[in-house]
Amino acid sequence: MTLRSGLRAPSPIAAAVPAGIACAVAALVLLAPLATLALRSLSGPDGALTLANYGRYLATPTLRESVMNTGLLGGATTLIVLPLAFLFAFGIERTNMRFKGVMSALCLFPVLTPSLLPAMGLVYLFGHQGLLTPLLGGNVIYGAHGVLISEIVAAFPHAVIMLRAALSMADARLYEQAEILGAGPWRRFRAVTLPSVRYGLVGAGIVVFTRAITDIGAPAVLGGDFGVLALDIYKQVLGQQNFEMGSVVAMLLLAPSLVLVGVERLASSRQAAMVSGKSTARHPPRHVLRDVAFTTYGAAVTLALASLLLTCQMAALARMWPYDLSFSFASYDLERYDGGWRALRNSIGLATAVAVSGALAAFTGAYVAQRTRPAPALRGLFVLLALLPAATPGLALGLAYALFFGDPANPFHLIYGTFAILLVATVIHFYSVAHLTSVSALNALDVEFEPAAAVLGRGALHTVVRVIAPLSAVPLLEIALYLFVNAMTTVSAAVFLYPTDFKLASVSILNMDDAGDMAPAAAMGMMILYVNLGVRLLAQGAGSRLRHAGNVLAAPTARALAGPASDPVQASGAAT
Repeated sequence: MTLRSGLRAPSPIAAAVPAGIACAVAALVLLAPLATLALRSLSGPDGALTLANYGRYLATPTLRESVMNTGLLGGATTLIVLPLAFLFAFGIERTNMRFKGVMSALCLFPVLTPSLLPAMGLVYLFGHQGLLTPLLGGNVIYGAHGVLISEIVAAFPHAVIMLRAALSMADARLYEQAEILGAGPWRRFRAVTLPSVRYGLVGAGIVVFTRAITDIGAPAVLGGDFGVLALDIYKQVLGQQNFEMGSVVAMLLLAPSLVLVGVERLASSRQAAMVSGKSTARHPPRHVLRDVAFTTYGAAVTLALASLLLTCQMAALARMWPYDLSFSFASYDLERYDGGWRALRNSIGLATAVAVSGALAAFTGAYVAQRTRPAPALRGLFVLLALLPAATPGLALGLAYALFFGDPANPFHLIYGTFAILLVATVIHFYSVAHLTSVSALNALDVEFEPAAAVLGRGALHTVVRVIAPLSAVPLLEIALYLFVNAMTTVSAAVFLYPTDFKLASVSILNMDDAGDMAPAAAMGMMILYVNLGVRLLAQGAGSRLRHAGNVLAAPTARALAGPASDPVQASGAAT
């Protein structure tokens, strides 16, 4: 018999304390730096607030052109990626195309690399000395079209991930009813499939657009005279030490991201559930022509994506691309170049610290918001702060941190120029996804674990350690893996913050490319890929063991809280 009577909710003050602390920490590490960034963009020569900086920026033809280029790049990337990614995801989830496992794995490779690596692959194939440049009739990949292609490659797997998740949730009964009513394939697609994935399409579109307008890698490698806002921030701050103008660009980049996240939240609130407890799984019928067509399309896309990475690996091992393709490991003698092997070790150390601390921070924040029952206003404020990083471009966040923590009058100035500021900035940069994943994991657990523990005289910490954390082990591992991979590949947030004696591998790639050392840059990029791939494989092997170990550890306490006749996993609802 479960303990349902006599359960007392925590007092309002007790529930407000952890939520208040969480909001205060979020305000310190996010709101305060962004406010500093906004004020700096409005700062005049005499210290008074003015819009003159924005006027000067928009009055400069080349800089004004960057605004238009950025919008066009984001829009074009989104319009091209969404249908391409939808077809790929539809083929995997809704057809019987061949080699699904191989294709779905290979298409994700760009996620495991910095955005500079696909751009360098395009240079090696279609640049001035490219292997396939003669096929272009003397044209080269540099300029707007090259940046667009590179952004498509970098954003494609992210859209596929989101659309696959949307397409995997299908109720076979809806399709059966549509067939009974005489609806053909196209009618079923328009009336059932598209409405069910509408939110997935909106979310994927927002992610693709945001990535395209905030990426610095592809424009730096392929842009040429094609200016974008992300490059303007980099040039204004690091090139000209013009922090006011850099802050203006960062705010211009932040504005559309905030609007898009608001749109995503609105779409999420209006999304109706398409799968209920009575739903049945849909198994696509065999259709030879359709399955062959999707297999062909998937193979072509996978080959195109894999060829860019393979080209980078071949170029890194070639003696002199493309004239002498004999093998040489000279490019892997990274000690001769910016950062060296130490940069890779630094990145692994930072990524590990981000994975551990970020997963704990996200899980703790989600626990405070979901399980301690704070006042609705306080909970709403923290949820808003937790989602704000998703709308904050990495370049804007990095510059905001440099301005806020770089001020000697700031009592927290002591972390500026240290490993600590890199750690905090990277965790905050990717916090939103980690928070939402933690919320999903916690919502799968029985809400009465904590009240029942209080009746039995056991504190919340005991319940978290003995029940909540073990049953959430697999989601925690996925969060840590997500943070690790992104910390290894990110450039934007770190480019303004890394100490001179603590180079990162992703930043070293940017510096080596600037110096003309493309082969060593490709070698460093491939090493990042191999590290992320190795960690991904280790995590997959550990997932099933963690699930079993977590259930075993949680079983005695979960039975005591949920009732001796209950199975702990069923009582928790933790279908991880």
